[in-house]
Amino acid sequence: MMNQTHPASVIIVGGGTAGWMCAAYLAKQWGTSTHITLIESSQIGTVGVGEGSTPFLKQFFADLGWQEQDWMPDCDATYKTGIEFANWTNSARFSQYFHPFFTPLDQHTGELFFNSCQQLRSGLANADVKPEHYFSAAEMVRKRVTPQSSKLPGDIDYAYHFDASKLALRLKSFAMTLGVNHREGKVADVHTQGNHITGLRMEQGDELRADLYIDCSGFIGLLMKKALNAPFKRYSDTLFNNAAVALPTMHGNDDPIAPQTRSVGMDSGWMWQIPLTTRIGNGYVYSADFCSADEAEAALRKALNVDDGIPARHLNMEVGRLEQHWQGNCVAIGLAQGFIEPLEATALMLVQYALYQLVDGVGSDKPLASAQQEYNCEMNRMFDGIRDYIAAHYYLNTRIDSAYWTACRHDMVVPDNLRYLLEKWDSGACFETALDHLDSELVYLRPSWYCILAGMGRFNQLDTSQPAPVNRASIVHLENLVGHYFSHQQRPLSV
Repeated sequence: MMNQTHPASVIIVGGGTAGWMCAAYLAKQWGTSTHITLIESSQIGTVGVGEGSTPFLKQFFADLGWQEQDWMPDCDATYKTGIEFANWTNSARFSQYFHPFFTPLDQHTGELFFNSCQQLRSGLANADVKPEHYFSAAEMVRKRVTPQSSKLPGDIDYAYHFDASKLALRLKSFAMTLGVNHREGKVADVHTQGNHITGLRMEQGDELRADLYIDCSGFIGLLMKKALNAPFKRYSDTLFNNAAVALPTMHGNDDPIAPQTRSVGMDSGWMWQIPLTTRIGNGYVYSADFCSADEAEAALRKALNVDDGIPARHLNMEVGRLEQHWQGNCVAIGLAQGFIEPLEATALMLVQYALYQLVDGVGSDKPLASAQQEYNCEMNRMFDGIRDYIAAHYYLNTRIDSAYWTACRHDMVVPDNLRYLLEKWDSGACFETALDHLDSELVYLRPSWYCILAGMGRFNQLDTSQPAPVNRASIVHLENLVGHYFSHQQRPLSV
């Protein structure tokens, strides 16, 4: 039975990072008065290559009561202060840029950056608009220092890189100490009545029932998609990438690890490079309409100079989201609810956000139908808002060397909010007003939009014959700040 604040019993179908995040968080929030069972099968693999995150994940670990030393060493984890994008344009001046996470140190230089962008937009000055010249996160990368070494009195935004499979195991161990029941096996049948699940039949023949079912079964969507026939909204007309190939490499030297993810444009997509303490995670995210799996693997191996002795892992991705994430007594979380390609490492952020919204919705005093409607609307807003920002990377590209990049500019169905922001940016209208106008629908905020538009060189008034200026005063200011507030770190760059 469901009481005012939480259900008496929950079944989570599927493990992996998403499933065990659900189990750990709900057990922590609802306590032993809710009986939680997680079902997973050793015969069914998990995606397990997601190795990046956003700063939002720090709050999740804090909610579990974890300190960084409680999980980072077990998961080969390192720190992340932002993402470097390279080879996304056809311009030498805008051949790369850095998308930082933000700190209190950036207030002065951040405003200088916004002002420089406005000057170049209007043609008033040939200003320096490289984000890495204005934000301390980039200086932390240059100096190879970590957020952990900060002597700042306040908090700063940063994220993590980690081995996703090891993080899932760490969450599993923690969840089981909180009383979560782990059930090994496969679900053979899902019993339904209308939009409700009435029970699960296991392959062993026994029946399991709960008040609330959580679908963490991955892209297959065993409960929500297959059993309840929940409609799925595809993003394939906007985001073309639908496959990936991944393989690891080793660190080449003993230098401190740069606390950043790298995203490098390839012929039919992009390559990630994520440093862990024990290895570097690499992968090529691409569109199968422009590149075969064999071609993608060969291109990745060539880029990394890796021979066939190291096995690669191939993945197919269904990009999009459910129309309803909470239907009846079932909630889909993780890949079962939707997926936006890993360009900005938002997958676990969406899992975390879904859990927070679920706990709030279950505990609210609103009628169930109202709570579900609000939940579904909010999750759709999050997914669509992230899609809009991810789409901007592709639509803003200026590469002319492959059919893929040309298609991203000319064949994409551009989301309405992205089109609106670009029209305002290109026209010279007040961009602050445009951002405020869409405030309730945007997921990424002012600094991120400025960073991508400037980083990709979206300036109609730019005189390309002029050399790119460098704001040395801002760079020196950052060097002094980071040198004062952060200590140099020796490798490995983790706890």
